[in-house]
Amino acid sequence: MQTENDGRHDFDFLNGNWIMRHRRLKERLKGCTEWEEFDGTAVGRKLGNILGHSDEVVMNRTAGPAHGFTLRLFDVNSKEWSIYWATGANGLLDVPMIGKFKDGVGEFYSQEVFEGRHIFCRFIWSKITANSAQWEQAFSVDGGQTWETNWVNTFERVEG
Repeated sequence: MQTENDGRHDFDFLNGNWIMRHRRLKERLKGCTEWEEFDGTAVGRKLGNILGHSDEVVMNRTAGPAHGFTLRLFDVNSKEWSIYWATGANGLLDVPMIGKFKDGVGEFYSQEVFEGRHIFCRFIWSKITANSAQWEQAFSVDGGQTWETNWVNTFERVEG
């Protein structure tokens, strides 16, 4: 039985068309302080009768457009989301980020390998309104004691 606040509608805010403004560290986990900035678009959709959400993303990077796809699936037992990302470069789903929203902020975590190093990865969704949101990614090499935020996106809703 569905309960109103069980989490299954947490990503409904992301339905529709968005302009994204990206700010990404040029090098991650190397003490870099230089940021690359670029824009992009996203189109978010609820997955029919499935407890899920997806979006298609285009990032307008200096080297040319990059494409990505996000699949989000809700587990009714754990009340958590699994977030999978795939890029047009390799067509593979990354290790899922697992987590949920609390008090309007979503936190999602994974353990993965980045450039040969075992790391923790964290996504935070925050500043969510009807027409805007923020997403950020951070890496930790010390088991989550410290984090390097390396990518921040702001979302602005586009009508139509």
